[in-house]
Amino acid sequence: MTVQITIFGLGQIGASFGLALSEHKDLIKCVGFDRHAEVVREARKKNVVAQILTDPLAAVRDADVILFCIPADELRETLELVAPSIKEGAVLMDTAPAKSRMAEWTKELLPPGRYYVGLSPVLNPECLAEDKSGLDAARADLFQHGMFVISNPARTSGEAIRLASDLTRLVGAAALYADLAEADGLMAAVHVLPQLAAASLLTATVDQPGWREARKLAGRPYADATALVDHLTDSPASLGAATTLNRESVVRMLDVYMAALRGLRDAIQAGDAAEVTARLEQAVKNRQVWWKQRQSGDWAATDTKSPEIPGLGEHFKHMFLGVRKKPGEK
Repeated sequence: MTVQITIFGLGQIGASFGLALSEHKDLIKCVGFDRHAEVVREARKKNVVAQILTDPLAAVRDADVILFCIPADELRETLELVAPSIKEGAVLMDTAPAKSRMAEWTKELLPPGRYYVGLSPVLNPECLAEDKSGLDAARADLFQHGMFVISNPARTSGEAIRLASDLTRLVGAAALYADLAEADGLMAAVHVLPQLAAASLLTATVDQPGWREARKLAGRPYADATALVDHLTDSPASLGAATTLNRESVVRMLDVYMAALRGLRDAIQAGDAAEVTARLEQAVKNRQVWWKQRQSGDWAATDTKSPEIPGLGEHFKHMFLGVRKKPGEK
């Protein structure tokens, strides 16, 4: 008997889950669903999951775990559609950057006896320099040496949380636990804000009268700073939804970002070259320290508590393979 994990969304994250879990076919059967026919065709060619279904209700009906790796603007609609068909005891997980809102929706829409746990993926550092996106960027080691921030509503089943930890371990990542608001704040800072900054730079330059000539001079700094917008080609609605669904955290980070820009602006206006230089030197140092730590995964020098790497143990099997403990058994 195997556990069925149904993955909604076969882009980079969803397909990489399928590829990583394919190494555990004795324990897990991965079923996939994607609403885009061209993605389904390519996913079948690449064998990212054992089976791809075109009916979303059929995809969740026998699933023990449902993993939403879909754009933020599709979350509510998809959840409303499939929630009544999710079987009792199943666990819904998602990778979207709006955990508090998703928790509200699951409380409203999931039938009793179904559980929600949020996952926020931190990718393998070897993938950070890649410029691919979507299914083309999927790889079996995408999560290795990375991390998942695990967050859940109050009173979530302990087995559901341990299951999320075990799933994290199966794909080669460590687990970091945070409450829903913390997870939203972290994702607003390092996932949403950089994309908004790139989009805003384009708005601030392309819409100016001098752009006709400036565009001819734009070089490496401009190309690097605006490159993130390339990843929005097919998903501006998704980022837009992520900002509004997580608006408190995103607005807070935008305020912090604008304050940093204001401080730099004031120093420049005052002609304080020493202050400007000090700010830039600190930025260079911060980037170098972070990049070194991110590549090595060594956070011990700055963390008071290292991320937990849970052992697989028997929790995964206990949850779905019928090896559960009897009531009162320790």
